[in-house]
Amino acid sequence: MAFNVLVVDDSLPMRSFIKKTIKASGFDVGQFFEADNGQNALEILRKEWLDIVLTDYNMPEMNGLELITEMQKEDLLKVIPVVMVTTEGSQQRIEEFVEKGAMAYIKKPFYPEEIRQKLNKIMGEPEHGDQTFDNDDENLDF
Repeated sequence: MAFNVLVVDDSLPMRSFIKKTIKASGFDVGQFFEADNGQNALEILRKEWLDIVLTDYNMPEMNGLELITEMQKEDLLKVIPVVMVTTEGSQQRIEEFVEKGAMAYIKKPFYPEEIRQKLNKIMGEPEHGDQTFDNDDENLDF
């Protein structure tokens, strides 16, 4: 199943890097959406069907925590998993992210394997080695 992903970061190069890393990880993406701050992310969230949000913490206009707080106020948005992708790494900050509603935290810089593991776990997708196969032999060519 392909997932629609919203990447929120005020840096265009970082958004591009995150998208490329997700693609390289093998995570099944249907469509990417991008926003340069939390306010613009909310506008996209209200218009598009999104399955998961990856957001930076430090952004102008509305930071990542403020975005999560606003999402929690709306029934349709509060069920969308949010992953914080940031350089903020103190235990206190991580606890604050989780307390506000973040499903996971990824510290920059990160690797494709790390992002695939976290996204698959959140979205309930099996890891590549854990895939199950359909035993239905109707579609076999021999």
